[in-house]
Amino acid sequence: MKTTVKILKKPITSTLIAILFGFLVAAVVLVFAGYNPWDSFGALFRGIFAKPKYISNVIIKATPIILTGLSVAFAFKTGLFNIGAEGQYIAGTIAAVCVGVKFDFAPVIQIPLVVLSGVLAGALFGGIIGYLKARFGIHEVITSIMLNWIGLYLSNFIVNTAAYHQPNSTSSFAVNESSFTMLLPNWKTSKEGMAALKPHQWLYEMMLKTDVNFGILIAVIMALAIWVLLYRSTKGYELRAVGFNRDAAEFAGINVGRNITQAMLIAGALAGLAGALAVTGTSPHKISQMAAFENNGFNGLSVALIAGSSPVGCIFAGLLFGGLLYGGQSVQQDVGAPTEIINIMIGTIVFFVALTKIVPSLADRLEKRGARRVK
Repeated sequence: MKTTVKILKKPITSTLIAILFGFLVAAVVLVFAGYNPWDSFGALFRGIFAKPKYISNVIIKATPIILTGLSVAFAFKTGLFNIGAEGQYIAGTIAAVCVGVKFDFAPVIQIPLVVLSGVLAGALFGGIIGYLKARFGIHEVITSIMLNWIGLYLSNFIVNTAAYHQPNSTSSFAVNESSFTMLLPNWKTSKEGMAALKPHQWLYEMMLKTDVNFGILIAVIMALAIWVLLYRSTKGYELRAVGFNRDAAEFAGINVGRNITQAMLIAGALAGLAGALAVTGTSPHKISQMAAFENNGFNGLSVALIAGSSPVGCIFAGLLFGGLLYGGQSVQQDVGAPTEIINIMIGTIVFFVALTKIVPSLADRLEKRGARRVK
């Protein structure tokens, strides 16, 4: 009994139960829609793990979602609801394209310049939200939603300007090759590179058939850095104190307004980093005119919820989310089931994650019942 109670009280247990219920609900929907759940889930997992290129594409798909999830999770930990990660992500892509198209330095200068421009653009969007919250008390949800739309229309405006519009297309020019953050992009397509990779079939397929890039490494490093910032630094203590109880933090001498602004600056910078790496690390290395949001920021919100706002948990939640999104395409191709099934599954997982307090409550009841029996 004691072991069961301990397991149920762990946060990961609630998340695993939520994921299980997500699959169960999806199975019920598939049955009512006339599809075999086992065949559908089999196609899903084959679409994730069957080939090296699938695994690589899942990681590539997950990278920006991990970073935007980290952005939302960090804001949650400081008592803020960063629903503006989508706009901050878009701001990062805009800045990366503007700088990456106009400048063409050596990669050692160009890559940090382009990536940093995206980080700063995202931080600017986040900083505006934080400043308006700290200075005027305007709720961050309102300003972040507005900035999401500003980001979308600003992106479309940039795409259609004479300086960036690629003729006969609905997209901008691609950033210069010196901006690319892919892994050995020129070497792997050379004769020497192909000769070296061919004996290793899995590496050959992964390197040549996908845009393998350094984004996932940066995402992991940033998750660890945010964890250290939050739990191993004085600044992190201040930020969390403001999130737990703003009045108590102010009474203790913590500058609440400054910490709110700084928290949103960091959250925006993380989402902007995701946008910049999406441009430099994956084809077509440019932005296109959008009729709707791409949802990388909104998906980050789901990742943060599944991870329980844990910075390290965002890595695994992002990989799960990326796997469902990418592998879900195989469900439609192999079984014929609509990809909306995957969206239902994701929504169900997030729904049950929102009910995670039920599991610890159940554990407490079991513990009390066990204590009564002992008496």
